[in-house]
Amino acid sequence: MKTHINEVFSSIQGEGKLIGRRQVFIRFSGCNLDCNYCDTPQSRDPNFGNLYSENELFNTVDNLITPDFHSISLTGGEPLLHADFIKSFLEKHNFSALLETNGSLPNELNKILHLISYASVDIKLPEHCSVSNWDNLFMNELESLNLLIDEGINTYCKVVILPSTKVDMISSISSKTRDEISDISKLSMVIQPASPLKQWDNNKKLFEISEKAGEYMDVLTIPQVHKILRIR
Repeated sequence: MKTHINEVFSSIQGEGKLIGRRQVFIRFSGCNLDCNYCDTPQSRDPNFGNLYSENELFNTVDNLITPDFHSISLTGGEPLLHADFIKSFLEKHNFSALLETNGSLPNELNKILHLISYASVDIKLPEHCSVSNWDNLFMNELESLNLLIDEGINTYCKVVILPSTKVDMISSISSKTRDEISDISKLSMVIQPASPLKQWDNNKKLFEISEKAGEYMDVLTIPQVHKILRIR
């Protein structure tokens, strides 16, 4: 089995709750969504990059492992478009893995639940993502979160915000998430201000969004630290 992979590289995780961890990033090609803040637009192309077999990918990852290695990051694009490949790869090679997904494909997620250690699920806002039915997308994201939490996987959801993001939208998202998640005590929301940070002259809004989300669930505000460090 082979699949298209955009790139494989070693770096420091700059987002979410594993921030600061040394990882080998496997960036899969292709995405089923089109978000206006996407910082890897080339990953949307399902044919971008190179074809890898499972053994070729293992050899590439193995050559990038350093003494401070923590885990691999399955990212994209949307890695769950490659769920069958990921399942086969992780069954053969026992890596600790973080899945970074948009959460829109719970049926594909089901295939690899037992093989991943950490998960980051993006909750997309309607003004940031071009989809025909945002409510359906949101319900799929919540279903994915419940699958992960019920499996006992260390999981958080991430919401990318822009200066134009409405505080009321974050309130609505947080409230519905609290109501639909099987055990909200096991889920944190990471608010991620979109880069570049110089657009955030109105820091007051960051506090307002954090406070509103905090009414319903555990919340952290974390920017893209790898952009600050000028690493990929």
